[in-house]
Amino acid sequence: MPRARKPKKPDHLKPLLALIAAGDNAGIHDLLARLHPADIANLLVGLPPDRRPDVWSRVDVERMGEVLLELPEAVRAEMLKLLDDRTLIAAVRNLDTDDIADLVPELSDELIAEILFALDKQDRQRLDVVLPFAEDTAGGLMNVDAITVRENITIEVVLRYLRRRDDLPEHTNALFVVDRDDRVVGVLSVAKLLTSDTALHVSQVMEREVVKFPALTPDKDVAAAFERYNLISAPVVDENNHLLGRITVDDVVDVIREQADRQVMAPAGVSEEADIFAPVVRTTRQRALWLGINLVTAFIAAAVVGLFEHTIEKVAILAVMMPIVAGMGGNAGTQTLTVVVRGLALGIVSESNARRVLMKELMVGVLNGMLWAVTVALATIAWHQNYLVALALGLAMVINLIFAALSGVTIPILVRKLGIDPAVASGVILTTVTDVVGFFAFLGLATLFLL
Repeated sequence: MPRARKPKKPDHLKPLLALIAAGDNAGIHDLLARLHPADIANLLVGLPPDRRPDVWSRVDVERMGEVLLELPEAVRAEMLKLLDDRTLIAAVRNLDTDDIADLVPELSDELIAEILFALDKQDRQRLDVVLPFAEDTAGGLMNVDAITVRENITIEVVLRYLRRRDDLPEHTNALFVVDRDDRVVGVLSVAKLLTSDTALHVSQVMEREVVKFPALTPDKDVAAAFERYNLISAPVVDENNHLLGRITVDDVVDVIREQADRQVMAPAGVSEEADIFAPVVRTTRQRALWLGINLVTAFIAAAVVGLFEHTIEKVAILAVMMPIVAGMGGNAGTQTLTVVVRGLALGIVSESNARRVLMKELMVGVLNGMLWAVTVALATIAWHQNYLVALALGLAMVINLIFAALSGVTIPILVRKLGIDPAVASGVILTTVTDVVGFFAFLGLATLFLL
C-alpha cells in the first residue's frame, strides 16, 4: 500500500511578491481576502519591512484585529503604528474580550479609553474582568462569555433558554452550573443536555467533578491540564470559587505553540517573538549577550586544558582525542536534559520523584559509558596503537557520561528553583560541565598514566 503523502503547505508569498512587483493592488486585496488571518500574518512576517505597509493597507479592516493577534510582538508593534486611531478601534471592536486584553499592553491610555468607549456596556464589563490579570495566567487567557444555569431547573427550561439566544459562544461543549452566589457547582455537557429526558433536573445529569482553574494559575499549568484531561473548555474562578470566565482549547493551543517556540529558540538566546527582518544592529545586540556567555564558558574549558599543556606537548595524540570525550558527554547530557526539562514542563518530574529519575539516568550513564568506553578504547588502539591513551580515554568516557547524566537531571531542577526557565539556561551550564569534566578527566588520567 503506497504511503500517503503529506499535503504541502501552500506558498502564498511567491504570488504575493509577483503581485507587488506588478503593482496590482486589486490582486493583492483579492489574494488576502481569500486567506485565513494566520496566513496573512505569516505573509507579513515573511515580507521585508519596506513591503509590509503596502500589503497591510490591503487587508480588510474587519480582519485586521485577527491578523494582529497572530503576529509576533515585534511585527505587531510595527503594524499598529501604521493604523490611525479610528481604524484601530474598528479593527479590534469585534474581537473577543480576552483578545482585546492581549492587545491592550501595546496601546496608549488614550487609545484604550477610546476602545472602551466604543464597546457596548456588556463588553466593557467583560473587559474590566479580564484586564487585571497578566497575559500568562488563567485569568489573562479566559473569555467571559460562559453560559451558566442553575441546578434546580429542568433540561426543558435550559433548552428553551438556549433557543432564545442568537448563537452559542465558540467551543461551547458544556454549560457551567452555578449557585445563587455564582459559585461553580458542576458542569452540564451539551451531549448530556441533548440526550437526557427533558423532564429531568440539571442536578440529576450534571457532573459535579469539575476541572477548574484559579485566575492566577500559570498558563503552562493550564495547558498541561488541558492536555492531561482532554479538555475543550474549563471554568476560571476566583479565590472564593466564583465563576469569572472560561478558557477554551483554541487559547491553550496558542500557549502550547508559544512554549514549543520558546523551548526551541531560547537555548540559542533568540526570542520566539523576534522579527526575522529586524534591523541588523538590533539583532546583533540581542544575540551578542548570549554569544558572550558562551565565550566565557569556552574560556573556562580552555583554562582546564591549559592546566595540562605540558602533557599535551609530550603526547600530541591527546589533542586529537579530547573532542571525543567532551562531545560524547555533551550529547549524552543533552539527551537527559531534554527528557527532564520536558518532564518539568508537563509536571511529570517533581521533587517527589527527582531522586528516582536521577538514579535511573545515572544507571543509563554508567551503562552507556561502559559501552562507548570499550568502543573508543578499541578504536584508539586500532588507530594509534597506544594502550595507555586508550585506557585514559575509556575511563574518561565513563566518568564524563556519569557526570552528564547527573548534570542533566540536577541542573534544570536547581535552575527552576532559582526562578529561571530551565529551557533557557540549562543547556549552557550543561555544556560547560561536560566540557570541563571531560577535559579534566581525560587529560588528568593521561598525565597519570603517561608521565
